[in-house]
Amino acid sequence: MLRFLTAGESHGQALVAVIEGMPAGVPIDLDAVTAQLKRRQGGYGRGRRMAIESDKAQVLSGIRRGRTTGAPIALLIPNKDWQNWQKTMHVEPEMPEVATGASRAAVTRPRPGHADLAGALKYDLADIRDVLERASARETAARVAVGSLARQLLAQFGIDVVSHVTMIGGVGLDESMAVPVEQVRAIPADSPLGCADAGVEQKMIAAIDQAKEAGDTLGGAFEVVVSGLPVGLGSYVQWDRKLDGRLAQAIVSIPAIKAVGIGKGPDVARLPGSRIHDEIVPRLGPGGAGQPVGVARLTNNAGGLEGGVTNGEQLRVTGYMKPIATLMKPLRSVDLTTLEESPAAIERSDVCAVTAAAVVGEAMVSLVIADAFLERFTGDNLGDITRTFDQTCAALRARFAAAAAATSTAAGA
Repeated sequence: MLRFLTAGESHGQALVAVIEGMPAGVPIDLDAVTAQLKRRQGGYGRGRRMAIESDKAQVLSGIRRGRTTGAPIALLIPNKDWQNWQKTMHVEPEMPEVATGASRAAVTRPRPGHADLAGALKYDLADIRDVLERASARETAARVAVGSLARQLLAQFGIDVVSHVTMIGGVGLDESMAVPVEQVRAIPADSPLGCADAGVEQKMIAAIDQAKEAGDTLGGAFEVVVSGLPVGLGSYVQWDRKLDGRLAQAIVSIPAIKAVGIGKGPDVARLPGSRIHDEIVPRLGPGGAGQPVGVARLTNNAGGLEGGVTNGEQLRVTGYMKPIATLMKPLRSVDLTTLEESPAAIERSDVCAVTAAAVVGEAMVSLVIADAFLERFTGDNLGDITRTFDQTCAALRARFAAAAAATSTAAGA
């Protein structure tokens, strides 16, 4: 089992992540981890915090001489902004004399749409800062770091994970699934939002500018596309082993994500089965000639999953993000110390963070897929897993070859 835990607060000393279950022998590129962390900080509409932090993960254990050892991997991501928050976030009962930064008043006015109110009541907290520091999306930096390790494992087997922004507010692509994965891969690294259509992207930027001017925020949607997946990840035999359910939980666990779609997602409810289900046809050899070498799909409305199991097509998962809860023109709220109506608290925040959420989505999908991959192709080291994977793929090719040979023999009889 591949699993991970994170710890840390938004303005605390650091974020910490521990990932367990990574097999031994996987080559790890730490520069690639840093590149993913940098991607999470990008995107048009981000706030001032991104100018302060330049995230980089420090490896504390589990990697030696550039390869995993099979032991738990511990990562540390320091918060540079900690120096400005020591008087507010100190661990000691009394403020240390050497603490720096400003001492901030307790937060008592919960923000609608955030964990503030529910968290303060659940944990019986007088200062809502204890909630918002952990519920902050800053935590997702740790997820991106461990997700980068998972995607490096998947890359050993030709599995590629990319994403693109499909909607900001009411501006979006007509059909996200119509965007080929090659077009998603071709999105420039310096794209403001990571949208595959430059014209639509400019309209999205205008919508963000308008929201910022109004003191408002915007949500949107992103699609994660995984190619190179083998058949058979996940299972239909129990509810908690279905891969679509595991992916949905992972995506909705990202802060501000309120819905998830696989393949055509909600659109499957509007169309008849004849226009939704992906017909199965023989896959012919190179050049489309000769005996069939397998099976293929003419469409991929299912998004690569049927019955909770990968079917060999591209996996396509969409996350739907609500607008960020902190508004510069705050909504009405109640001060919990007096129960009097008051404007909601204002915390430093973004206008739009869908581009960052897409990167986090890639990380979460990578972690779930890597877990399912290790479940199917089990082994404690990369060599054993590779042998199991190669044997399984060879057996599948042999099955199709035998079926094609039987058909050829029957036709010649």
